[in-house]
Amino acid sequence: MKTALCLFRSNLSVITLAWLGFANATIAADLQVFTGVPVAVGNGTVRVEVTTNGMNEPESVSVIMTKEALQGLPAVQGEKMFWEFSLPMPDTGPQTGYDHVVLDWNPAGHIPEGVYNVPHFDVHFYLISDGEREAITFHGEGRELAMAAPDPQLVPAGYVIPPDAAVDKMGMHGLDPAGHEFHGQPFSHNFIYGYYKGELMFVEPMVSLAFLESLPEMTSPVKQPQRYSYPAWYPATYRVGFDAGKGEYTIALQNLARFE
Repeated sequence: MKTALCLFRSNLSVITLAWLGFANATIAADLQVFTGVPVAVGNGTVRVEVTTNGMNEPESVSVIMTKEALQGLPAVQGEKMFWEFSLPMPDTGPQTGYDHVVLDWNPAGHIPEGVYNVPHFDVHFYLISDGEREAITFHGEGRELAMAAPDPQLVPAGYVIPPDAAVDKMGMHGLDPAGHEFHGQPFSHNFIYGYYKGELMFVEPMVSLAFLESLPEMTSPVKQPQRYSYPAWYPATYRVGFDAGKGEYTIALQNLARFE
């Protein structure tokens, strides 16, 4: 009887392992990656990738940078303080709600002085069209409307929107003063929200060049507002990582959930 029981358990273990292997293979097969057209940055390229699950729902929206993209980047040239690279979303795959991504390279950083004035990338995931973004201005007769304070429900708890964080063709930037960079530590990464005319219209991981060069692997929670202005898949976490095998950096919106 003991021999028979042992054989039964052994067979059961083999069946269980086989099923688990099949399940894992099925999950892997269900994952799909949709890729946008690569854009030249530095000596390399940058592209947008959308990964979906078996139900064709987006699991992550990522900016993928080849390691060469961190080499040969431009320096400050006179009054030109940053370089802008517009990254198209994939032509196929599910609709994420993000129209396009704009990668800004800031070789000398930007305000606030002593906080973000280090070389870094701003990664803007825009919920509006490129034409609408290009029309953003905080000058002229429409200035008051452009700088209208958003509904508090659109601003995560603890975030602030300084008046001097309004940038033409970009938006007003909501900052998290709980970030380590506001408490005497060097800036490495943080998560920003963007506003225009009282609407939340971009989300933005911001990452320093030094942090990327450290070949990081980190995932951080995203502080979320009570509601959003545009229907889209919004992140509960964001990730910054380096894949040594592929020689690529990833800056990703993850744990996405649909909000109307």
